Amino acid sequence: MVRDSEVKVAMIQQSYKGSKAETKNESALRIKEAAKEGAQLVLLQELHCCEYFCQSENVEFFDYALEFSADCAYFAQIAKECGVVLVSSLFEKRTAGMYHNTAVVFEKDGSVAGKYRKMHIPDDPGFYEKFYFTSGDLGFEPIVTSVGVLGVLVCWDQWFPEAARIMTLKGAEILVYPTAIGWFDEDAEEEKERQREAWMAVQRGHSVANGIPVVAINRVGFEADKSGAMSGIRFWGSSFAFGPQGELLALGSVEKEEILSFVWDKRRSEDVRRIWPFLRDRRIDSYEEILKRYCKE
Repeated sequence: MVRDSEVKVAMIQQSYKGSKAETKNESALRIKEAAKEGAQLVLLQELHCCEYFCQSENVEFFDYALEFSADCAYFAQIAKECGVVLVSSLFEKRTAGMYHNTAVVFEKDGSVAGKYRKMHIPDDPGFYEKFYFTSGDLGFEPIVTSVGVLGVLVCWDQWFPEAARIMTLKGAEILVYPTAIGWFDEDAEEEKERQREAWMAVQRGHSVANGIPVVAINRVGFEADKSGAMSGIRFWGSSFAFGPQGELLALGSVEKEEILSFVWDKRRSEDVRRIWPFLRDRRIDSYEEILKRYCKE
């Protein structure tokens, strides 16, 4: 039985199905399945409607963003049908030549509770996101929903403790990271595992340092680089949730599509912060240097 202070959360870890239509349909089926199992908050992975197209620089992929309004309407209807709060991750065209990687949060009635535009944009081999996305300009603003206050961030944002801290200081009760991260098959097995463990460790640190749960929802499966410049990315899944002391609440497979669920106990953050008062003991009078690019010139 779920108490008033508890929210059942579901994470949809899935692979690309070869077309946008098939992938969206699969997401819809899994959202409905999660709702039937009692989920109140359902979380989707980064750019879940289509392939991870940022592996190469191709102007044709901008066409996906032209469907932003239609994609919003599609997932709004699913949220309403299922009666769940839904966190999506969509490609938004704002105006000619300006596009964003945007998380849209839908309420149980299908209305838009809020949105977040990805702030930190990577530019690495296989992850050419600066070609497609303008850095977000909505700031780090938590989104108030009927199940709680969500600090929604996206993928590369997860490596920056400043983003997690600001969301927390503005009242976020949980941090949510739709994600697309994986290995290159050519990498050594030891290097692959170092990367995955670092990814989990830095976010676990956010949960401990801020005293709130942290959730990451990752893609799974191999997606070829259509340009042929590289072989492609094997997304490592491993979607997870950590509690406010860094305790593991859920962990997904490296290879398997699945619905992961856990109970978010909203009262627990209050209990943890009473014994580990990190926010109380911050020396805000001594942190001016954090606003500099580099402190030792």
